[in-house]
Amino acid sequence: MSHIFPRHTKQLPPKAVRGEGCYLFDETGKKYLDASGGAAVSCLGHGDQTIIDAVKSQLDSLAYAHTGFFTSEPAETLADLLIANAPGDLDRVYLVSGGSEAMEAALKLARQYFVEKGEPARGRLIARKQSYHGNTMGALSAGGNAWRRAQFGPLLIDMSHIDPCYEYRLRHDGESLDDYGIRAANLLEEELLRVGPETVMAFAAEPVVGATAGALTAAPSYFKRIREICDQYGILLILDEVMCGMGRTGSLFACDQEGVAPDILCIAKGLGAGYQPIGAMLCSAKIYETIENGSGFFQHGHTYLGHPTAAAAGVAVVSAMLERDLIAQVKTQGDKLMAALHAKLGQHPHVGDIRGRGLFQGIELVESRDSKKPFDPPHKIASKIKIAAFEAGLICYPMSGTIDGQSGDHVLLAPPFIITDAQIDELVSKLSGAIETALAS
Repeated sequence: MSHIFPRHTKQLPPKAVRGEGCYLFDETGKKYLDASGGAAVSCLGHGDQTIIDAVKSQLDSLAYAHTGFFTSEPAETLADLLIANAPGDLDRVYLVSGGSEAMEAALKLARQYFVEKGEPARGRLIARKQSYHGNTMGALSAGGNAWRRAQFGPLLIDMSHIDPCYEYRLRHDGESLDDYGIRAANLLEEELLRVGPETVMAFAAEPVVGATAGALTAAPSYFKRIREICDQYGILLILDEVMCGMGRTGSLFACDQEGVAPDILCIAKGLGAGYQPIGAMLCSAKIYETIENGSGFFQHGHTYLGHPTAAAAGVAVVSAMLERDLIAQVKTQGDKLMAALHAKLGQHPHVGDIRGRGLFQGIELVESRDSKKPFDPPHKIASKIKIAAFEAGLICYPMSGTIDGQSGDHVLLAPPFIITDAQIDELVSKLSGAIETALAS
């Protein structure tokens, strides 16, 4: 009998024993194509010997040193590497153990920044509905997915949530894409004026929304207008690239493709590629200097900040992406995946939208393609697709509640950057089969 507390007590998973490239193997020898990289984590695939050797080498010299006493060479090297490639004037790196920790650090830093600036009234965050920013209490409060928040409501912090930039469902007939992007962004200004701009510290958003909305990209004009509004009202822009960053969308940082730079940026998942748990919060020189010239102490911290072994993995992973030209490969293979999905499912009567960027793509399922009506939640379409795909040897990331946390279903795809043409064919074939199985049940 297992003493593990599983994610689902009535769905006990098989035991994974080996990984090789884009595949995982369970204890029976069954082979699974990892078409979601777990949760957009395994960007380099499984069993990359260069990354494994880097972790082993670091363990031979220094496994751990507490940042209350020491810095370390791999932490310094990783920070330098990230900042050398970061957008805008991002200048400092705060290394943590995952995405939720990165977002918690971002929220606390935004608050402390304004306290030390002499603007203590600024404590409100504005974020978006159908966003996901993590599962710790601050990050969950920032997230806008109703289902994930519901039972923890009494524990959550009061934050504002505006509509996402969701062209498929919220763009008006006859409205240009640019006009829609501006209109969607202006919801931020409306909310600022409603609550009082002097009370707001930051706006947080995912450049490409991942788990809760299925690779939802913004209109080209959206984030440029968001940046203008943040600057006009003196609030910080926090971009959450935990899932969509680190090459996943075809640039090292997803916001590069939006033409904007944030004041604070959060990354994780692909930063360690699954070889070590690691995340990071990056902030601008302006924010850092405010703390440095004020109290000199960021009132926050975790035991495993700047973990040397995790940082060594991060250095190896980011270096591999850059030196192997894998980000260009993300664009090439992403185009092939998108074309294959459209060829196979583009005219499917229950596929409403195929979207995404790079190797971060989503499929929204609907009961009616013409009306865009979603399936009723009791049908549990996403759950059925996940089960059917897994049975067929495909790991993907289906979710329900795409529209409002209750209605709507999508499948998120985030395969390793090393996926081959043949594996793209396998992915699309097995996924389309799983969709048919789910719809027939």
